[in-house]
Amino acid sequence: VWANTIAIVLVALSIGYWLGGKLADRRPDLNSLCATVLAGAILVTLVPFFARPFLGASVDAFDELSVGVFAGSLVGVLVLLAIPVMIFGAVSPWALRIAMDSTDLEHAGQLAGRLYALSTAGSLIGTLASAMVTIPLIGTQRTFILFALLVAVVASIGLRKVWPALVPAAVACAALVPVGTIKASSEGDVIYEAETPHQYIRVVETDDGERRLELNEGQAVHSIYRPGEYLVGNYWDEHLVLPFVASPQVTGASPEVTPSANSDPGPGNSPDWPGRIAILGNAAGTVARAYGRFYPDTEVDAVEIDGKVTEVGREYFGLNNPNMTVHTEDARPWLEAADPVYDVIMVDAYHQPYIPFYMATKEFFELVRDRLRPGGVVLINVG
Repeated sequence: VWANTIAIVLVALSIGYWLGGKLADRRPDLNSLCATVLAGAILVTLVPFFARPFLGASVDAFDELSVGVFAGSLVGVLVLLAIPVMIFGAVSPWALRIAMDSTDLEHAGQLAGRLYALSTAGSLIGTLASAMVTIPLIGTQRTFILFALLVAVVASIGLRKVWPALVPAAVACAALVPVGTIKASSEGDVIYEAETPHQYIRVVETDDGERRLELNEGQAVHSIYRPGEYLVGNYWDEHLVLPFVASPQVTGASPEVTPSANSDPGPGNSPDWPGRIAILGNAAGTVARAYGRFYPDTEVDAVEIDGKVTEVGREYFGLNNPNMTVHTEDARPWLEAADPVYDVIMVDAYHQPYIPFYMATKEFFELVRDRLRPGGVVLINVG
């Protein structure tokens, strides 16, 4: 997907450079350039609204494993984005042609260097500002609108006419349009959604009060919460059986004793092992919360790269294990620097369509082995 995205952007820029050179020779005036830039700003404003149906179709196609529909929808979004990229690609040669009219050939190289340095600096500022500031604060849709507004204001000033000033006003009004979900849930109400530097987050609540954490396209459920319960009827519960089947003292344990949502934790239900566990990919903390209920003496190091997901866990998923330490870090570097050794390391960081390759290598599993106590166990959700 990233290769296709980058390739289409580069192709659009190349076409824009070529068209910009031709248009610059035909209309070497500032008004024509600013009018074209203003048109590009309008198109950027429309992208998040027109792209939404395509994105919805892409998610549905991915759910149904319909490669044709998925690819077609994705290409549709990329082509939609390529048009304004092509327009903005035309700006550099066009601006250079206009600027050359006001300077002599002896300084043409300096002029070209300044323009390209300025354009690259703008690209750098836009990249960092959107990733680190605007997307976390106002989301992707309004980030598109904000940058379109800035471009429209500059273009309107260059045109020096009254009517172009209406365009920035219209773009600003677009920011008032409510932000909707990429794909509405058919299984409940979306009670929370947010965008972070890492991903799109949403919490879906069903009619019976169950809450589910979904990320990005919603291809998987990453955490479940049931009010007043700790067992959720899914793979998260299987982690709780581990002390009864994998502890070094398993032969002396009572096999009939298993955790129950209604039982009080005690000596029989809270064995000494595991003394310490690490969860790589804690999400909203379904497992960490359950361990706090059934094995309150177990120390839990919960690693989650996205701090906002942890906040969502505390607010919507009852994440309140007092014996848990949350580490807002990337799991592999954190494990590399970790001092303790663990009885259990749980790896729950794989989910389609995103699998962190650096957590699926031989070196990673060697690192996991080195962080286990003798007789320790690694659990992996291969999803």
